[in-house]
Amino acid sequence: MKKLPILLLILCCTSLIACSKGSQINGHTTRTAFKSVKALKNRLSPDARIEFEVSFWMLRDSIKSEKEFLNTVDGKKPEEIIAMGKELYQQRKNSGFAGYEKYTSWDDMIAKFGKERIDQDNRKGPKEDPKDKANDVLYKL
Repeated sequence: MKKLPILLLILCCTSLIACSKGSQINGHTTRTAFKSVKALKNRLSPDARIEFEVSFWMLRDSIKSEKEFLNTVDGKKPEEIIAMGKELYQQRKNSGFAGYEKYTSWDDMIAKFGKERIDQDNRKGPKEDPKDKANDVLYKL
């Protein structure tokens, strides 16, 4: 009977430790990193989601070694990835990186990516197929 409280305490501690990493990227493998990024971005607001995605893929593009990339993002929260992305953007902008000259700032680049995303979503809308109207099963009574 004396072992039950100790067992419950250990169980509670391990569950708290396991659940506390839910807001961080798991960078043990590429697969787990992508999986945790997908879960994290779904919890973010739409504006933060775009910043997070752009930052993550900028980091992926800049760090060629997979192991080094995974070590860089492992345990990071979305806010930390966004801060790293902003820093990388500024470094690339200052060095004259191709494609960045059309953006005046980080916020400008994110706003344009957000507009492009909205335009893409609007183009994906349902398209009517003429065959669907011909195969309508509603009969006039």
